[in-house]
Amino acid sequence: MKPIPVAFHFFGTPLVIHTYGIGLAITFFFGYRYFERRLRHGGYQWQWLTGVFVWVIVAAIIGARVVHVMANWHTGPLGPDYSAHPGDIPLIWNGGLSSFGGLIGGIPTGVILARRRCQELSTLRMLDLVAPVLMAAWGVGRLLGPQLMVAGGGHPTDAWFGMYYAGEVGKRLPVPIFQAILSFAIFGVLLLIERRLRLRPTGFVLAATASMWGMARFVEEHFWLSDVSSSGFDLVQAAGLALFVTGGVTMVVLWRRQARRLAAGASSPSGSALAPSALDDHSRPAPAGPGATPALDGPGRPEPAGAATPVGRPPSPSPAVD
Repeated sequence: MKPIPVAFHFFGTPLVIHTYGIGLAITFFFGYRYFERRLRHGGYQWQWLTGVFVWVIVAAIIGARVVHVMANWHTGPLGPDYSAHPGDIPLIWNGGLSSFGGLIGGIPTGVILARRRCQELSTLRMLDLVAPVLMAAWGVGRLLGPQLMVAGGGHPTDAWFGMYYAGEVGKRLPVPIFQAILSFAIFGVLLLIERRLRLRPTGFVLAATASMWGMARFVEEHFWLSDVSSSGFDLVQAAGLALFVTGGVTMVVLWRRQARRLAAGASSPSGSALAPSALDDHSRPAPAGPGATPALDGPGRPEPAGAATPVGRPPSPSPAVD
């Protein structure tokens, strides 16, 4: 398979359009619309998202570029050397965006702005809602971004599934396709968690995402992308393992804390498993109004962090108790 053209002139003009950039633009639009859909289905206000998302895109691109430049400030003959060529730093159209840097720049920006413009949505609840969006968009972005860039792919290979990439000699492992498959698999697991774990604690989906994606990033970097002649871990592999461990520990802590809360509620004089005030946002009916529909992929109104999350249960006639 010949490499897909990575750039073309816009209708014969001097303006050069990069296929990689078109893919990223489509990916950002997909993530925006999917997150808007989840907000609508959860009964939250969603009009604030457009303005916030613009700043998230800007912050994510800047963060992705900064981390990439830092990681490649001094490199060998096969990689960029920004210390010797600082004028190349702003040339993002030549490639070079770090996934971790994109998260470091985009997520805090989104959280801060969302808390200002949608105060009914708690930070943990918002991150639980956006985590599956990030994984779905990550899968789309791998196919429409790195798969269409210069010097894409992973290690050289003679395998039948190897592909040709622009700027590379010989066939390479189609790592962007592998990454997309892993991302969609994680996305599917997250949807199962939302639908099957009826009393999960708030923040559990986020922790599961961090753990699974961290392990995926370690596998990708260690086996398919890192310099085969080097030994030990690079920064990406170390960050992936740190995310995996942190997410896994957080899942266990949240689940045990939830189990203790449920046990305490069951032994209370009322005999109820949970007091009404401890019910999570999913247990309360969504507000009436345009765009407020029953939860489909994930659910509704905010309550204190760490509360239980009954999923998929219809609203009770009572406005106060599920």
